[in-house]
Amino acid sequence: MQGRKRMMRITDLHCDALFKMQRDPKLSLREADADGKLDVTLERLREGGVSAQVFAIYVPEDKPMEPQTALHQAELFWSKVLTEPGVRLIRTAADLEEAERTGALGALLSLEGVDCLREQWWSLTLLYRLGVRLLGLTWNHANWAADGAMEPRGGGLTRAGRRLVNECEKLGILLDVSHLSERGFWELKELATRPFFASHSNAKALHSHPRNLTDDQIRALIEADGLLGLTFVPFFLAGAQPARIDDVLRHVEHICVLGGSSHLAFGSDFDGIETHVAGLAHPGEYPALAEALLKRYPESLVSGFLGGNATRFLMDNLPQR
Repeated sequence: MQGRKRMMRITDLHCDALFKMQRDPKLSLREADADGKLDVTLERLREGGVSAQVFAIYVPEDKPMEPQTALHQAELFWSKVLTEPGVRLIRTAADLEEAERTGALGALLSLEGVDCLREQWWSLTLLYRLGVRLLGLTWNHANWAADGAMEPRGGGLTRAGRRLVNECEKLGILLDVSHLSERGFWELKELATRPFFASHSNAKALHSHPRNLTDDQIRALIEADGLLGLTFVPFFLAGAQPARIDDVLRHVEHICVLGGSSHLAFGSDFDGIETHVAGLAHPGEYPALAEALLKRYPESLVSGFLGGNATRFLMDNLPQR
């Protein structure tokens, strides 16, 4: 069992370490510098078997909603993540293939909510050049592009949001529907010409939270050859707290019942949460999840859940070179 777990390569579709490093410039991914304030460190990523990690740019509401705030986090990605030994920037399928071949930790850059871009299209192009390959239109609330999942009016995409979808598809940026309103989800589905994904959402049928996806949305992701990253946010998993690994497994099983076993991945939201699933407090504890999965599913499926499905999705949909 232990040998099998070591062989599995894990991809995590969402963490907020950059946000924390922007708030506290002393922090880095090194364990000593993290000072217990970061869930995600290099040591924990390696201990957990993580081979690819998505680092999100998230601009909180108390920061200036201007492109330079996002660009600052992109600079932190370059100066505090990509400078670490054994870390490789993933911008293309060829980059990911090389990281897999060499055993490097693949680092991808995403943007969680476009509020700060303020329809300044040059900033989208610049972020693409800096490595952004994944993009969510909103955080929880409304912005110039769309309504978020927790915006009471439940609107969809604006005219500028529709342009944003088109611009991202032209550049080669993959669209993330986590945080997007349900109406926005369906409008994006109709507009998109390429597969899209949810980086960190769970099944609403099991726990009715606005950030979770309905069965119809999950089926639509599957039909679009997309990807669903189940998340470890405790209050997305279950009403009773603390949430446990068994709660994660319930959502895994639900996605499988809907036919999504080859479209299922994980997006932990580490460093974006203040409480954790018992036994899943940081990436170094991924082996506990792997062990629990292996008790219920064949190794071929578990390997897909932990990394294989996400790798296939990225290989197929990132720019090739």
